[in-house]
Amino acid sequence: MPAGIRLSVAIPVHNEESVLPELLLRLRKVLEGLPGGPHEIVFVDDGSTDRTFEMLCEAAREDSRIIAISLSRNFGHQAAISAALDHASGDAVVIMDGDLQDVPEVIPQFLDKFSEGFDVVYAQRVRRKEPLLLRICYFVFYRMMATLSDIRLPLDSGDFGLMSRRVVDQVRRMPEHHRYLRGMRSWVGFRQVGIPVERAERHSGKSKYSMMRLMKLAADGIFAFSIVPIRAAALLGAFVMLLSLLYVCFALYAKLFLHKSPQGFTALLIAVTFLSGIVLFFLGIIGEYVGRIYEETKARPQYLISQMVGRRKGRASSDSELSATQLDPEKEFRR
Repeated sequence: MPAGIRLSVAIPVHNEESVLPELLLRLRKVLEGLPGGPHEIVFVDDGSTDRTFEMLCEAAREDSRIIAISLSRNFGHQAAISAALDHASGDAVVIMDGDLQDVPEVIPQFLDKFSEGFDVVYAQRVRRKEPLLLRICYFVFYRMMATLSDIRLPLDSGDFGLMSRRVVDQVRRMPEHHRYLRGMRSWVGFRQVGIPVERAERHSGKSKYSMMRLMKLAADGIFAFSIVPIRAAALLGAFVMLLSLLYVCFALYAKLFLHKSPQGFTALLIAVTFLSGIVLFFLGIIGEYVGRIYEETKARPQYLISQMVGRRKGRASSDSELSATQLDPEKEFRR
């Protein structure tokens, strides 16, 4: 384990007041056992409606290692992680969720690999303690994503992992609006390695990732790192044209040599309906790409910060330097 490293832990949270006491207890215990420092924990409250941010403010005033950031509204999980990365100042940054499915006790293992020269150490999830249907969906998605992607994406790996400072800096330079951070992390390159980590059960509360949000994240990954869907449209179109040409040849043969015309109003109706559905489906895919281009051209910020409590980046880490600041939204955002 590296001796002089300063570690940042970036944690997005949303309505996690029931989890925070246990999370803070376990995370503090882990950080106290690490050499180097001073370490820091950057919490980003993604528009919670419970006491999450109030509890984070209390923790930040008691512990100079904690920075609590409140976004002006719910911008989404990936935007909250981006905000945490923007305010993390350590030599390495660990990204983890705040529901304790990402266990803090794995962090020393990440640091062991980091000391071996790896810039990215990610958790490969094994023995997930989730419903069977959800496990099947994850299994299929990661393998489909690895097949479709233009870059190598590791299987069964989420956002939980460690990134070196130079990887964090490169990820922060990426301006895209629809973010799939685990893919962006892979795209950067450098030396990367995965370690098997058992996926724990959620400590308490309900998951904030509904099926629709999971599907949106999957779409962000596919459309951000692959143009295979558009290529599939071209290939399917060529295949249908080939079938049509073969049918034309058959119809001419039947007319000229067999002296009869092919019959089949029902078959014709089915073919027209099927091809119309295919056209509309791929128009939707093309529209998805066009819509994402439109979102990028607007260049809206990834997030807006309403308040930050804790040690400001670049200042001394002492209790006297703690601050609670109402930030100017024109200055505190991520392009």
